[in-house]
Amino acid sequence: MLGANHIRVRCEDGVTRTGRIKGKIKKRLWIREGDLLIVVPWSFQDEKCDIVYRYVRAQVDWLKRRNLLNR
Repeated sequence: MLGANHIRVRCEDGVTRTGRIKGKIKKRLWIREGDLLIVVPWSFQDEKCDIVYRYVRAQVDWLKRRNLLNR
């Protein structure tokens, strides 16, 4: 966590980006270290992204059982 609704995210492509937690997600979900997130990189700044969704533990387990997650 970087403060002011920003978080450092390590993406699947190996790039570490600064993610912005949108207000819609900020009010509903807590994001912790180690969570699986869906992010959308900005088209004009590759080192920044928006956090779109956070998977809960049950969803991550389901993805692993179906071999849809390489983690």
